[in-house]
Amino acid sequence: MDIQNFETAPPTLALERYFAGNTCAWGIFEDRFGTLRRQFTVDIDGQWDGHTLVLDEHFVYRNGEKDQRVWTIEKLGPNRYKGHANDVIGSATGAANGNAFSWHYNMNLKVGDFTMRVRFDDWMFLQPDNILINRTRVSKWGVELGQVTLFFSKSTLRGANSDEPITSALALKSVGGRRTAASR
Repeated sequence: MDIQNFETAPPTLALERYFAGNTCAWGIFEDRFGTLRRQFTVDIDGQWDGHTLVLDEHFVYRNGEKDQRVWTIEKLGPNRYKGHANDVIGSATGAANGNAFSWHYNMNLKVGDFTMRVRFDDWMFLQPDNILINRTRVSKWGVELGQVTLFFSKSTLRGANSDEPITSALALKSVGGRRTAASR
């Protein structure tokens, strides 16, 4: 895919606006044969200071395992970003255009009792009503190991990229301290 192909695709994705505040995500990892290997949720707290976006990500896996990653993402220009995290080797570099964002990075990935260096090719696509779809190809030495699929949702009833309220029949609602999808 080429990021330039998404120039006119609405709604416009600005990472710093979308991820500011609380964001929830649900994800899976499938190996290269299509076998579902992991399921997880992510609670993300995003802080934007006008130049740098800090994402504090808390992962909970179906088997009860927990993990945390803190991204520090610098906005280099209107559509360009550079990010760092504790398990990322070097920098993640990426670009946004229209409703899409793409970035690439190498990471030390924990697999069982050992760690391996892998390459992530991340693509995100903003959908109406503040749903963000993330598809990531994970590879080593150019050989695909698997794919991560994530769905992000904002915990607000207003658009992350505008002041317009969400118009969908689904909205996030807090019920007993848990976020659930509920009809408006």
